[in-house]
Amino acid sequence: MALVHEFEKSGNWLFKRRSWLPVFIIVAGIGMMYLGNRQAILFDMRNELIFLGVSVFGEIIRIVTVGFTPKNTSGRNTVNGQIADELNVTGIYSLLRHPLYLGNFFMWLGPVLFLRSACVTVVFILLYWLYYERIMFAEEQFLRRKFGDVYDKWSETVGSFIPVSFKYIKPKLPFSVKNVLKREYNSFVNIFAIFIILDLFRNYFLSERIYVTGMWIWLFLAAGVIWLVLRTIEKRTHWLDVTGR
Repeated sequence: MALVHEFEKSGNWLFKRRSWLPVFIIVAGIGMMYLGNRQAILFDMRNELIFLGVSVFGEIIRIVTVGFTPKNTSGRNTVNGQIADELNVTGIYSLLRHPLYLGNFFMWLGPVLFLRSACVTVVFILLYWLYYERIMFAEEQFLRRKFGDVYDKWSETVGSFIPVSFKYIKPKLPFSVKNVLKREYNSFVNIFAIFIILDLFRNYFLSERIYVTGMWIWLFLAAGVIWLVLRTIEKRTHWLDVTGR
């Protein structure tokens, strides 16, 4: 099999299983806390709020992306595969080809920083790039076949992961708060779930007692209430449905 086909096949395979990546990060993080210098992971409110802020920054990138994204455009791919009735080149897509993956990177970088290890952080960055490089390759192959020269011309001036120009194009649609609430409530609460799991194991490894630090309890409870309200609304009503999104 030619490399171009192998990369695309493996990228599609990884895309369908990308939701498992946080599980591996959590398991690896727990292992590193157990094997590493446990004094380095003592609770520090300032630092841990910074780590949480990094993850929230990633969620904000996703919110900015999702809030302007129309239905069935590039960037709205599902677990079942690639979809795109039109090429999304406005809004944040006028600056980046893969803004959602940039958001994911920062969301998961926060918990990695929680481990207080430069080596682990570097390894995470390298593995994340290798993992998502295949996924981005597969997506771009699909878009090149569907949109041809239009895609090639757009991709020549827009960076994949880091902006190469700042020629911002206003989105076609207004920002949709409902669309954000509908699509992002799970990823929002997952941020706090990951941190509280790491905190629980950190405390156990340090004291051999099972407990969660008060700060993380209150943050998780607040996020959990928001998640429960939005999930109930999304499952039992059509209030979050938006035409064309």
